[in-house]
Amino acid sequence: METLLKLSNVSKSFGGTRALRGVSFDLWAGEVHALMGENGAGKSTLIKIITGAHKADEGSLEVFGRPLPHNDPGTARALGIAAIYQQPALFPDLSVAENIAMGMEAPGAWRGIDWSGRRRRAKALLDRIGAEISPDAEVRDLTMPQQQLVEIARAVGTNARVLIMDEPTASLSDREVEHLFRIIDQLRGSDVGIIYISHRMEEISQVADRVTVLRDGQLVGTKPVEEVTRADLIRMMVGRDLDAVFPKAHVEIGQTVLDVRNLACREGGVHDINLTVRAGEILGLAGLVGAGRTELARTLFGLTPADGGDILLRGQPVDIDSPGRAVELGIAYVPEDRRRHGVILEMPVAANATLAVLRRIAKFGFLNFSREREIAASFVDRFSIKTASLASPAGTLSGGNQQKVALARWLATEPAVIILDEPTQGVDVGAKAEIHRLMGELASRGLAILMISSELPEILGMSDRIAVMHGGTIVATLDRSQATQERVLELALGHVRAGVPEKGAA
Repeated sequence: METLLKLSNVSKSFGGTRALRGVSFDLWAGEVHALMGENGAGKSTLIKIITGAHKADEGSLEVFGRPLPHNDPGTARALGIAAIYQQPALFPDLSVAENIAMGMEAPGAWRGIDWSGRRRRAKALLDRIGAEISPDAEVRDLTMPQQQLVEIARAVGTNARVLIMDEPTASLSDREVEHLFRIIDQLRGSDVGIIYISHRMEEISQVADRVTVLRDGQLVGTKPVEEVTRADLIRMMVGRDLDAVFPKAHVEIGQTVLDVRNLACREGGVHDINLTVRAGEILGLAGLVGAGRTELARTLFGLTPADGGDILLRGQPVDIDSPGRAVELGIAYVPEDRRRHGVILEMPVAANATLAVLRRIAKFGFLNFSREREIAASFVDRFSIKTASLASPAGTLSGGNQQKVALARWLATEPAVIILDEPTQGVDVGAKAEIHRLMGELASRGLAILMISSELPEILGMSDRIAVMHGGTIVATLDRSQATQERVLELALGHVRAGVPEKGAA
């Protein structure tokens, strides 16, 4: 089998930090090689060495059997190495067709632009991966999943021999993931080698041939996928067993905090919503993409106010017509897309952590910076947020630590109810375990938690009860003891069975 890529004993340091220590890695033609590890394990550094963004301090790199002592981004592209990153690197003010052309057309000062040809090529590539996106659409108007699909189309169009996919399904629907996996099979059949980075372990067994695990910058091992279990991978990545990822502790459940009755929102597409969340309880909200889970969260937080039904907090009817009103009433919301709505990447950690309580730490229009730092430092310590300083931009933090900062911002408001939309999406197993531990701690303090998650193991592992949505409404609510993956999926698909409590009955 042809070896497309081979790294031998590669090491890389940044100042006093050793990012990689003697790591070896290879990629075969027609192979999907999964690369796994916690944030900070060295995956990004290894990928940047392959793409020429970084130069290794020690070790060697071979491409197509030939040593490559001097690599840079231009050389890597010329050799047929392409990367698709988790956060799309697109030009927002250009069209989809123009963005795709950026990765395909050779530059030339006097060459005319074949606009119709650009559109045709872009349309063909988008159709190939099953993306229903207009080539003429401006990228800034696209959702995150749509931008991800444009990145994939652009990479496929370069005819790369080595393709790196970094969390390619993090923002995709189930249907879009199926299309992507079909494209991966096509590429595999064309002898393209794919390095596949994902924290979703169920995908690894579906799509990969081999898996390499890094931990603390070192190689833990490389194994055929059929020889490792989910529990094996977790132990390799974090040195802990599966149970440590979902540390569900017993918490005494208190009185009902949030009571939703026949709630409807035409704009959000939700209707006949009935649910309750009690003090100390984690209510999991399950369902397929498009079932209305995020839309329900936005309605409860006043982003798309309800136009029917009732919301009661601690037994009192309330009218939530804006996010500001929701915060006043004690409702907090950590949204799904933390990079767009959860944290402001350019702002310091301290400013991000206190953004929701500016009125409390300002007097006569002047911000009390010492109070800001005091509040932020308390959350950094309590949540074990890894940051160089409180003044570091949030964008320099790992995904898991950004999520903790977003969580800190809303907990600073001292809410009674917190809505967590995909709280561990795109973070590694170790960060998941930490966020789950924090959720347990918050529940033990009497906070009512509504957790939206597309990961069934997370729903089953962390929820006291599970409300399942389908078609914009809650079709059933299950106790923890009743719930199985098969039962939740059956309900999410709209197959309501006899004996299952319907319409969110508690």
